[in-house]
Amino acid sequence: MDCSNGEVQHQWMEDVKAGGAVPFLDPDNCPIGWATPPGDTFMVRGPEYLATKVKIPGGEYLLKPLGFDWMKSPAKICEVLNNKSHRVRKAIDDEVSRGNQPFVWAFNLQLPSKDNYSAIFYFVSLEPVPEGSLMDQFLKGDEAFRKSRLKLIANIVRGPWIVRTAVGEQAICILGRALTCKYTHGSNFIEIDVDVGSSIVANAIVHLAFGYVQTLTVDLAFLIEGQTESELPERLLGAVRFSELNPGSAGVYEVPSEEQQESVPFLPARLWQGFSNMLHNPGNSREPSSTSQSTNGSLHKEDADENTRESLHKEDVDDNTAGSSLKEDGYESATGSFDKEDTEENSNRSLHNGDADENTKW
Repeated sequence: MDCSNGEVQHQWMEDVKAGGAVPFLDPDNCPIGWATPPGDTFMVRGPEYLATKVKIPGGEYLLKPLGFDWMKSPAKICEVLNNKSHRVRKAIDDEVSRGNQPFVWAFNLQLPSKDNYSAIFYFVSLEPVPEGSLMDQFLKGDEAFRKSRLKLIANIVRGPWIVRTAVGEQAICILGRALTCKYTHGSNFIEIDVDVGSSIVANAIVHLAFGYVQTLTVDLAFLIEGQTESELPERLLGAVRFSELNPGSAGVYEVPSEEQQESVPFLPARLWQGFSNMLHNPGNSREPSSTSQSTNGSLHKEDADENTRESLHKEDVDDNTAGSSLKEDGYESATGSFDKEDTEENSNRSLHNGDADENTKW
């Protein structure tokens, strides 16, 4: 299932790559475009990680890059691959009609904004998923398994200091623990809709980054976390680099009439102001605003603390660099103090002993 640069790409795949609103370009030169970054850009758990904490370069991807959609809509964009008129779904159906069986993975990051932007990344496998592999377990597993395993690694390749500080050098997140995810599984695809606005911290970070989106180059990688020795080393499903996106260039997604959905409220102005103040004045950010709200209503500091602890690995908060960064950037106030009790509680809930070197801001 490994990708190789020497393999001949199917024409339908090339058509999908070129069919979005953002052009597919070379990773070393992709202004206002998207590309596939080298897998070694990302560090993943090595074969002896549980004993040594040693990570290794990500290497080749398990899936082939298929496409990228940068879209907006009057309503939240979701279940795009259930929409038979969507360009990627039509491409899948056309291939199936020719007797082929591609399997597409779609990751839809629903961004918290009044215009309901979505960044959707598509990857494809042209071969059957190996029986018993982590990919196979993810596809056949229940929601609890999926929530505990799907991992995102985010790197800010280029961007202003304030965004690099907020996100960190490398942010690692178990998506299902940090954010609300919806899994749509068809015979030839799986789509994961990730509601970034469901986390008060991710909401604020993305709101900040969106203001600088035309100056950002970001690498995002997706993988299924290895938690036992037999599941290591970790393998990257796929990754995307996007650069200098223009909100005005986003394509307009027509939501099917039977799937009209409620729009996501924009981050409340007073909450955003408080988060911005924390970034600029970390020494004055110890007390959360009593008026802070989440997109689902009021949210107390205890609520944000609990939500953040649910999404953090012990390895995420024990890293010395990450701990320093969190305190300096004001995240301690936004997400709660990461003390010994917090990390032990998190470790007992979801992790192996000794995982102590990844960092996350979510």
